[in-house]
Amino acid sequence: MKPARTKRVKPKVPAPAAVIRLTPEHTLQRAAKRLLTGPQTRCPKCDSTYVGREPAFIHCRLCGKLARIANAPLELQEIWEMRSGLRIAS
Repeated sequence: MKPARTKRVKPKVPAPAAVIRLTPEHTLQRAAKRLLTGPQTRCPKCDSTYVGREPAFIHCRLCGKLARIANAPLELQEIWEMRSGLRIAS
């Protein structure tokens, strides 16, 4: 009886990695994708109109997405959260 033949498996060579330089322009491009240009009436994730407008964010009440508005000051957001009882003043 002959022994069973084994197949030769070629070793897989990993694909060459791409190096991305982290320049200020690259960082601004990535931030522009994450931030909204202005207040909107629809959710950017689920396209729902059931959104709540905050000073620096748009909060979707359907899917829970919290999208940051680009040029909105975070100081006003903090004051709004303290006054509405979402944050305890310390």
